[in-house]
Amino acid sequence: MKWEFTNDRSISAQIAEAIEKGVLSGVYPLGSSMPSVRVLALEAGVNPNTMQKAMAELETQGLLYAQRTSGRTVTTDERLIMVLKEKMASDYIRNYFEGMQGLGIEQKEAVEMLVAHQADASFPAKTHPMEPTQTGEVV
Repeated sequence: MKWEFTNDRSISAQIAEAIEKGVLSGVYPLGSSMPSVRVLALEAGVNPNTMQKAMAELETQGLLYAQRTSGRTVTTDERLIMVLKEKMASDYIRNYFEGMQGLGIEQKEAVEMLVAHQADASFPAKTHPMEPTQTGEVV
């Protein structure tokens, strides 16, 4: 897993979100054992206490559970996974529309743009209309 942190939120919150995304996307399959706190902390380049805090938060959410002798395991609760996926997807959608609104683009037009991009064979990597292509032509 690639770890990238920003200054806008605590590192432990960003770690918890990254691991949550890893679980929801299948990087950490349901019922699988998680790497140890020390291994994850080393991989992420953070203090083990910071990693421990993030893992404890994920336990509180029910995404991970701890077993005394065998470390942490990813939940097998498929319903919880679906609820969390829907929540995260809703957050992405809300952020998209807020960003588009910030550009002065109304919701209807933003939806039309999504549909147009989805239908475009080059989705999601479409060049900007004024960017040169690999051959140097302006599209």
